[in-house]
Amino acid sequence: MSRLILLSLIVYGLLVAALFTLRGELLTLAIPFAVYLLAGFLRAPENIHLKVTRHLSAERATPDSSVDVTVTVTNLGETLEEVLLEDVIPPHLTVRFGSPLSLISLPRGGVHTLTYSVAGPRGGYAFESLTAQVNDHLAVTSRQVRVEALNQLFIFPPLTRLRHVPIRPRRTRVYAGSIPARAGGAGAECFGVRDYQPGDSPRAINWRASARHVDELYSNEFQQERVSDVGIVLDGRLRTNVLGRGHSLFEHSVMAAAALADAFLTQGNRVGLLLYANYLGWTLPAYGKVQRERILQALARAHTGDSQVFSALEHIPTRLFPPESQIVVVSPLTEDDLAPLVQLRALGYQVMAVSPDPVSYELSYLPADPSVELAARVVRMERSLLLQKLQRSGVQTLDWNVSQPFDQVMGRKLGRPPMWTRTIGS
Repeated sequence: MSRLILLSLIVYGLLVAALFTLRGELLTLAIPFAVYLLAGFLRAPENIHLKVTRHLSAERATPDSSVDVTVTVTNLGETLEEVLLEDVIPPHLTVRFGSPLSLISLPRGGVHTLTYSVAGPRGGYAFESLTAQVNDHLAVTSRQVRVEALNQLFIFPPLTRLRHVPIRPRRTRVYAGSIPARAGGAGAECFGVRDYQPGDSPRAINWRASARHVDELYSNEFQQERVSDVGIVLDGRLRTNVLGRGHSLFEHSVMAAAALADAFLTQGNRVGLLLYANYLGWTLPAYGKVQRERILQALARAHTGDSQVFSALEHIPTRLFPPESQIVVVSPLTEDDLAPLVQLRALGYQVMAVSPDPVSYELSYLPADPSVELAARVVRMERSLLLQKLQRSGVQTLDWNVSQPFDQVMGRKLGRPPMWTRTIGS
């Protein structure tokens, strides 16, 4: 019970008792309490005007790294005898050092600074406001105000740098890049031999072919290297990512998607991101560092979800991706996902499936038991059969045991492009 209510009840009770008993000493006894209440009301500030600014030592951080938060509160109104300041911290962030609470007296024009540090898991966090509970010195009245101060903190997934991710989409864009195009021109790889044309460099002349013809010269034609459209599909379905006992592969999938997006953008490609969960989160395709920031922010906010509408990959909106472009699906995969991926390949897309291995991941949390090993062997055979079917359908697959570093697995399994993606003469 607050002091205001308690004192009001005492004064009211004494007044009522004095009226019913007609005893003046009860009325006299109520006077000090009434004066105390009146003094508290008179000393209570009428106008509370606070200005709040918040500064973060970093607006982009990695999981569990400390971010210093500095909150400056300036009193632009009346003197506040007692004020309890509390900076509202977003959920899932924890305070490591300092405190977001402070009980102070703030005179007119006074400035007070709160300093503390926070850390948390991957996510997008919004610092929205600070609350101030203002009390008079006699603790009779109490008012609480909320002052807005907007700041955004993004905790990005760990970013693994990939040296090169070989892709061979059927259609490339007109800009120069690192992806071999199915056209001759300036490049590094030999594409074929053609008749000599005025202006060709002497270094391009194929002397062996020209020696067979007395009146003709032939020049080597090189394969053009261009950029391409790449669409990354991150599978956020609850049924594929969350395994027994609540263990989730989703953080590993997010990390892989971040590494792939960074690699493709570094190669100069136009990259878009589709989060496929209980909703569709679409990041429009674009180039460069700004697009990398957009994709990392989308990945920071990504989470799993369950939806009957998007329970299968067959509902991927293919119109979001340019025809004959490259699609990279990051998903643990289930047997139901075979047909949608084969359908994407049939539509003319080059498809790569990066699949965190759920069998090895869940097996690491289970006890060593003959029955567990037998079940794991059966499930692993089913998964191996699924990946083989995808490969025979022309889908480039990467089976990733998440206990191994992603960049090493990518370099070992995708170091050279598969035979079916190589053109004649390359």
